[in-house]
Amino acid sequence: MTLAEWLRQGEQRLLGGPHPERARRDAELLLLHLLGRNRAWLMAHTDEPFGGCTAIGYGALLDRRAQGEPIQYITGETEFYGLPFRVTPDVLIPRPETEHLVEKALELAGAWAAPRIVDVGTGSGAIAVALACQSPQAAITAIDLSPAALQMARENAERNGVAGRIRFCEGDLLGPVAGERFELVVSNPPYVAEVDREMLAVEVREHEPALALFAGDDGLGVYRRLIPAAYARLTQGGSLLLEIGQGQFDAVSGLLAEVGFGQIEFIRDLQGIRRVALGRRG
Repeated sequence: MTLAEWLRQGEQRLLGGPHPERARRDAELLLLHLLGRNRAWLMAHTDEPFGGCTAIGYGALLDRRAQGEPIQYITGETEFYGLPFRVTPDVLIPRPETEHLVEKALELAGAWAAPRIVDVGTGSGAIAVALACQSPQAAITAIDLSPAALQMARENAERNGVAGRIRFCEGDLLGPVAGERFELVVSNPPYVAEVDREMLAVEVREHEPALALFAGDDGLGVYRRLIPAAYARLTQGGSLLLEIGQGQFDAVSGLLAEVGFGQIEFIRDLQGIRRVALGRRG
């Protein structure tokens, strides 16, 4: 069989998976990953024979995808804010929506000559690394409870050339930086309610780390702890930026106001959903 024939077969296999609308694209991505080639090369070599152990390996990758495993975990690669990141099931896959948080953080960071920024629950390091790349004057701290996630964040910082500019700390929320002050606290914390577990796509529910997804019965458990802790760690005029789930803006707004945050606002994503909460300490 030729590469083109295998690609058609791969597409057919994925049509029965959880995302048939992406069958062709995913079949092609997996083939390119296996071959270590780009799409231009593939288009020029579709008539080449393809078989043996390599074809068997392609079939195994297709099976994993057909069962709902995220393609980012299969290839071990993803992109965030135009930067390459390695991802494994130890970390949440960075989403495009989180780029809105990074953009606002960069805007706010510009108010200080050398802003101190802490990323709480850094996971793959996506937020911290993107901020370090775009704001070289910032001093950035990345915290995570998971040692495996923290190691992944370190690897991604090294990959993008900013490992020397990020301090990595293991611990719960802001515990590792008790007594310190920051101009910005940023976080994409767990915010899915346990009762909504079965509503998640199989890719998320069965493959991404529960520690990075779920936050109690109502999804607000981490916010209730992080918001007052962040207020205590912020300098006057500093800001807290949080990614939030759909429909959580009223509850999060109340939690921010309760501890004293002012100038509370919400940033919408491209779908019009209030995705990022912002509160300033006066």
